[in-house]
Amino acid sequence: MDAFIYDHVRTPRGRGRPNGALHEVPPVDLAAQVLVALQRRSGFASEQLDDVLLGVVTPAGEQGCNIARTALLRAGYSNSVPGAQLNRFCSSGLDAVNAIAGQIMAGQIDLAIAGGVESMSRVPMSADGGAWYSDPVLVYDNYLAPQGIGADLIATLNHYSREDVDRYALASQQRAVRAWDEARFAKSVIPVVDELGIVLLDRDEHIRADTSAASLAGLKPVFDVMGEKDGYDAVALQRYPEVFRIEHVHTAGNSSGIVDGASAVLLGTREMGERLGLRPRARIRAFASAGSDPTIQLTGPEPATRKALARAGMAAADIDLYELNEAFASVVLWFMQRLGVDHDKINVNGGAIAMGHPLGATGAMILGTVLDELERSGKGTALVTACVGLGMGTATIIERLQ
Repeated sequence: MDAFIYDHVRTPRGRGRPNGALHEVPPVDLAAQVLVALQRRSGFASEQLDDVLLGVVTPAGEQGCNIARTALLRAGYSNSVPGAQLNRFCSSGLDAVNAIAGQIMAGQIDLAIAGGVESMSRVPMSADGGAWYSDPVLVYDNYLAPQGIGADLIATLNHYSREDVDRYALASQQRAVRAWDEARFAKSVIPVVDELGIVLLDRDEHIRADTSAASLAGLKPVFDVMGEKDGYDAVALQRYPEVFRIEHVHTAGNSSGIVDGASAVLLGTREMGERLGLRPRARIRAFASAGSDPTIQLTGPEPATRKALARAGMAAADIDLYELNEAFASVVLWFMQRLGVDHDKINVNGGAIAMGHPLGATGAMILGTVLDELERSGKGTALVTACVGLGMGTATIIERLQ
């Protein structure tokens, strides 16, 4: 049985700071607003849903207590709709889509919503704790270091210069500005409103339209202190003794931005779509997750992509468009090199370096972004992927139907 995508909505991304436009909106309300918008657009009765599954990377405080269930109740959905939260770090929103799609393919779900939410201005990263941050034995035995060290290590191993990563970052900003100017996101972005219905944000807030090569070059590396003074370089170099020293090339300008946001994707069977009078926008061809080196942490998109391509009986060249979450510039440069993907086929409307990375929501967001772009450009297939903390990756292949 096939799993179909019927619609997608997302909030704009607000700066993940106390002065960000979405800071006053609790995460449960961010998630509820995309659920309300999706129902209004598609016209389903909430009683027809089998499940709501939302990715959230820091399920603590306001994002704890099964935010999927609390958000659907806040959205006014029927009490009959169950909800659950999922955490595979940065791919959580995409994994939520894959998990729902798998149940549809298995004949266990007819209609459901997958997506994600993260309010990084209200619930800081790592607020949920865990052995990754607190168990020295785990860190020592597995040579664990912060992701930024891994990003700089990828750049060092592959001889990516500061100019290389800044050049990619500038392109991300320019592409995102063009996409907004040409209304390429208009189909999916919904405004976030307050309790009085006043619009708080209707455009991605993190984009810097005035970014230039000179302004990027003027930024200082952000991971050199933790690498050199806090000792994480030495930890990583135990796993990679062939490297003399790690070159710290990543800055706030060529790394993903901290933002708030939410996303939701409506998935179902062909029969349920016909019953609702909806035409499927895309079919999910294949998906996969894979593990990778936990020291670098960021190379998982390659094995996950190869696994998904093999399951679909496809080659990398068969994919028309790629979306890879721009956690760091070196991650995308490395992926393009390893898979032989041209820059004009990947992240064509910019990415998280320009617009930000609302952890649990990003995977579903970029799935919707590339679906909109397939329809706009008339192309046929896309692959969406993300690197994941502790060394993992997830990938999903979709085929446009409209």
